[in-house]
Amino acid sequence: MRWDHLFDDLEGQLERELTAEEQDLGIEEERLRLGRLSVRDRVAALHEAGHPIGLTLTTGERLVADIDTLGRDWFSATVAEGAVRSARCLVPLASIASLVLAPGQVEPSLVPVRDARAEASLSMRLGLPFVLRDLCRRRWALDLVVGATTLHGTIDRVGRDHLDLAMHEPGSARRNTAVREVRVVPLAQIVLVSY
Repeated sequence: MRWDHLFDDLEGQLERELTAEEQDLGIEEERLRLGRLSVRDRVAALHEAGHPIGLTLTTGERLVADIDTLGRDWFSATVAEGAVRSARCLVPLASIASLVLAPGQVEPSLVPVRDARAEASLSMRLGLPFVLRDLCRRRWALDLVVGATTLHGTIDRVGRDHLDLAMHEPGSARRNTAVREVRVVPLAQIVLVSY
């Protein structure tokens, strides 16, 4: 009879140790997964969950945006709150100083996005220069936030790491006679494009 209790006790100890080891392994795997998350991953998770995204730009401006399209290093959005003149904008991920999440958005932002959908989406693979070339082709007048300065004009051309912005008065079309100057802007300095 005593042997039965001894074996039951040993069996219980072994089961507790195995369960504790499995829990420790699960916790460590989750730490590793979280350690690999990028800001883009968190933005993608919030976008997939349908949450508007609050963010602070490197200029200090705060926006609340509903993401329309997410690219490799940018997203386009409709601005719900903020001082942006236009409701539509393009935000390079490098210009995000911080995401501003409500307590209920933290957990959804940690959920991994399904890789099959991300790989299948062409927009997820397109970089910022490609999108800027499209805006150039369309010849839209836009506001370009560079540092603390907002420049208005039309993109004339986009290079590998810069663009040429023909600056003209808001409300006027891009005509050679209306162009005051052309600014060559490094893409890394772009905080926001609103159109």
